Amino acid sequence: MLVALIVLILLLLLFGGGGLVSASLTFLWWILIIGLVLWLLGFFFRAAEGGGRWYYW
Repeated sequence: MLVALIVLILLLLLFGGGGLVSASLTFLWWILIIGLVLWLLGFFFRAAEGGGRWYYW
């Protein structure tokens, strides 16, 4: 779910950056960067403690 949200925000920033969207581009970039950093930290910390499994199934 988070990955889909990140992809949608990235597509919005890359292809839809005009008009009213341009006023919030900086804010969306910061949200995207913070989300990616949190996702990567969670991915690496969970992999370190989970015995090598990176998935829940």
